[in-house]
Amino acid sequence: MIEKLVIANRGEIALRIQRACRELGIKTVAVHSEADRDLKHVRLADESVCIGPAPSVDSYLQIPSIISAAEVTDAVAIHPGYGFLSENADFAERVEKSGFIFVGPKPETIRMMGDKITAIEAMKEAGVPCVPGSDGPLTGDKERTIRLAREIGYPVIIKAAGGGGGRGMRVVHSEAALLNAIALTRAEAGAAFGNETVYMEKFLENPRHVEFQVLSDSHGNAIHLCERDCSMQRRHQKVVEEAPAPGITEQQRREIGERCAEACRRIGYRGAGTFEFLYENGEFYFIEMNTRVQVEHPVTEMITGIDIVKEQLRIADGQPLAYTQDQVQIRGHAVECRINAEDPNTFMPSPGDITHLHVPGGPGIRVDTHIYHGYRVPPHYDSMIGKLIAHGEDRRSAIARMSTALSEMIVDGIKTNIPLQQEIMRDSAFIAGGANIHYLEKKLGL
Repeated sequence: MIEKLVIANRGEIALRIQRACRELGIKTVAVHSEADRDLKHVRLADESVCIGPAPSVDSYLQIPSIISAAEVTDAVAIHPGYGFLSENADFAERVEKSGFIFVGPKPETIRMMGDKITAIEAMKEAGVPCVPGSDGPLTGDKERTIRLAREIGYPVIIKAAGGGGGRGMRVVHSEAALLNAIALTRAEAGAAFGNETVYMEKFLENPRHVEFQVLSDSHGNAIHLCERDCSMQRRHQKVVEEAPAPGITEQQRREIGERCAEACRRIGYRGAGTFEFLYENGEFYFIEMNTRVQVEHPVTEMITGIDIVKEQLRIADGQPLAYTQDQVQIRGHAVECRINAEDPNTFMPSPGDITHLHVPGGPGIRVDTHIYHGYRVPPHYDSMIGKLIAHGEDRRSAIARMSTALSEMIVDGIKTNIPLQQEIMRDSAFIAGGANIHYLEKKLGL
């Protein structure tokens, strides 16, 4: 097994990785910024290395500093977590060329999936259903572009090939606005991603966001671990996630899940990954693949009993998958609420000192967080300070447990979005299941 590993991240995911390493007997090296000296995983790590000042561009995004930390501590592997450099193909390549194990896919796979056009082409070859679109980049041929839009049917959406996280997109409702929208999206894509390539797809007006978790090793084995519904979103950012997705049939689960697993086998995928789909009128449409562990992975772990991070580590070590598809069993239902340090009404970040903390417990409750009494939430990073997960024998019991857990959770000294999460758990549309990705924003009047 890997003997020592650098955790190239911070916060709750860094602590989550550290716990998995401890269970497997792997020593950990915590790299951290000057602002994160007091993070829980830094205090608990076997070794720690400060890699720069607070801004992430000077620390967590500094590839040479992270690789140097691995060199000076004699680590053999690097786990990127999520965010930061986790889907940076250049980082993965530098890690491997420096002689270390990258806990994730091969660099060329990350590049393929990071470019939405090549990703869609690969998925179509594997039989994964995709949104009707331009089947490649838009060229300077204006007549061809107008003809494609007419064939696809308005509204259409223009997307940056190198985009993600809700950026680099523009919806077009009429032919008169099409060419100008493409020009604007190209300019924004070039500035934000260094890649002006854009493509066009049919815009689905009221879809749900349903994604499939996969695990794939370097021996040609791949499985899916059921689907998650992540439709409760605000400005393309997920707020609540659950598994399995309400209303998805066992036949749909088997069919789409197996196509995702087959796609992994075809492209030689290695590690944990997520196929993200829009789901509307009973049909799935692939939008992108995330080549890393997801924030919402705990809901899948709760219903399958499979530790996704430990499987990542075993796969990176060259071991075959510990499970076959037949061994994957769904038990009950799980819901996850992201807990953010932010004003629940304005959504403005709320950094500061945590003066009192009480986390809930009881049957089926899991709390993934790095915060503790006296911890200072810094202003430099994402506002998420933890995740509250509830598991029950069915969806109704999972929601009931989540409601109870939210009422018990106390985080004093800063503002959090707990009141918003409590409101969602009481919402009739959420309780009924199947709300679309626009529902929460409309509810909030955004």
